[in-house]
Amino acid sequence: MSAHGDVDLGHTVAGWTGTAISLVALNVLGVAVVAVSLPLAVLGTGLGALAGLVTWALHLAGWGKRTGPRPPSEWPWRVRDHAARRGHPDCLGCRMAGRRPEEAASGAAARPAAITAILP
Repeated sequence: MSAHGDVDLGHTVAGWTGTAISLVALNVLGVAVVAVSLPLAVLGTGLGALAGLVTWALHLAGWGKRTGPRPPSEWPWRVRDHAARRGHPDCLGCRMAGRRPEEAASGAAARPAAITAILP
């Protein structure tokens, strides 16, 4: 349960997994700085990029949740978000994956941004 009253601040499988991988990446980068090691710096940077990709993939698979307040039934971090397949409103990760719930609601056909800029 949330320690902040009626607001849930995320606490998802995607968030915790990304945070854990990021912490490992930062530790590797710290050792790379102290040891002045380019291979360790490259490894740490790669792990940081991996953390972002894993978090994004888990979010799109339903293990991340939309931003903002959620009902208490969705607060536990192991609850899967089944609305992720349609995309979350105002979610950069969902937009990058081509999931735009506002277009689906209006009945507009999904078009790539380049085509939308050319066609009216």
